[in-house]
Amino acid sequence: PMQSLLRSTQFHLPTFRTLRALSRPHSSSPSLTKPDRVYTSVQISLPDEPGTLGRALPHFYNNKINLTRIESRRPKEKAIGVTIFCEFEGLPTEPRVQNMLQELKKDCLFVSTLDSYEAPYFPKKLSDMDKYTENCKMAGSDLDADHPGFNDQVYRKRREMIAEIALNYKTGRTIPQVEYTDQEKQTWNYVYTNLMKFFETHTCSQYQYVFPLLIENCGYRSNNIPQLQDVSDFLKEQSGFTIRPITGLLSSREFLNGLAFRVFFSTQYIRHHAKPDYTPEPDICHELLGHVPLFADPEFADFSQEIGLASLGVSDDAIERLSTLYWFTVEFGICKQRGKLKAYGAGLLSSFGEIEYALSDKPVHQEFDPVIVSTTKYPITKYQPVYFVTESFEHMKKQVREFGETLGRPFALYYNPYSQTIQEGSYRQTSFVQNRK
Repeated sequence: PMQSLLRSTQFHLPTFRTLRALSRPHSSSPSLTKPDRVYTSVQISLPDEPGTLGRALPHFYNNKINLTRIESRRPKEKAIGVTIFCEFEGLPTEPRVQNMLQELKKDCLFVSTLDSYEAPYFPKKLSDMDKYTENCKMAGSDLDADHPGFNDQVYRKRREMIAEIALNYKTGRTIPQVEYTDQEKQTWNYVYTNLMKFFETHTCSQYQYVFPLLIENCGYRSNNIPQLQDVSDFLKEQSGFTIRPITGLLSSREFLNGLAFRVFFSTQYIRHHAKPDYTPEPDICHELLGHVPLFADPEFADFSQEIGLASLGVSDDAIERLSTLYWFTVEFGICKQRGKLKAYGAGLLSSFGEIEYALSDKPVHQEFDPVIVSTTKYPITKYQPVYFVTESFEHMKKQVREFGETLGRPFALYYNPYSQTIQEGSYRQTSFVQNRK
């Protein structure tokens, strides 16, 4: 069948800066990095007469070759034929492809094979992400030497116990609860209390709207650490997003792929109690206080999913650009509301040190442009020298969608919200916002 190709931290400051896996990618297992599919382009020339294309297309079908794109070019004056560009799954060296090309030459004035493209693996359904856990950096046993809890064997054992929940989790199951200790609750209390000082003055309106709902529905309190399943259920009702527990750090590609399914990978362990204002990797404070409130906003959820959809099946270079885009938006994004700068990025919302700095006149504030943002270098051991400002999540989503179409993926994909699967084709999901109206 033919499917048309359409648009288809580490530093000792009073901060809760966390380095998402996007800043510290690690190698993936071969099963997740091998090419998922190979696509080849061919140029053919046909007589400029009615029905001519109908004689060529059956050769693809008869040889069981899936067409992914077809494009015609208007013939130039005095040209003897019309030029057609076709893209299909398969390599020119495959017998079925060679047979198809030989048949095409009988009905075409000209046939020329152009180039081939290898599409990296990407998940097609939710359960495909179960294998990501096997590929993840373990949270307890893999601590770096400069980690506050590196020499604390009790803390490391505790992290390993909590990480076992994610290691054994499978799609569709209920996320087991964690009985947090008094010491862990004290660490949460310290973070929660200090961040609330900036709630009214520095956070965006979406954050301020959602947070009271999290208090009411998910048990957000200074003396209580919410459970991931309760938070995931709430998010699903609000924006269609869900939470999946993870043992530690994922590769950039795997983490972004999850966003395409409206899935957020979240840790359950908490930072070391000796330094509650510092964490070298994402922890439950960063996830629940930084990320979750914005994922409950439908427009922000749509924007985040757009980044995820753009990450499916693209090159490593494109993943790097999308990771940078994620860094400057979902982690360290700023928006302008009623003429004032407000934080919406989780790295700011979970950092009482950087949120105050980011909204001051000390750093540079530039208008959000995905082309510029995606190639901007950034430090990971100090505050950002530049932040990008957007006027609205809806506008930013459209910009990222257009940017995604420039990343060179030669086939169209869309997310089917009913089956929660990724499918090829020209249909694009209507946004959650539109579905709610």
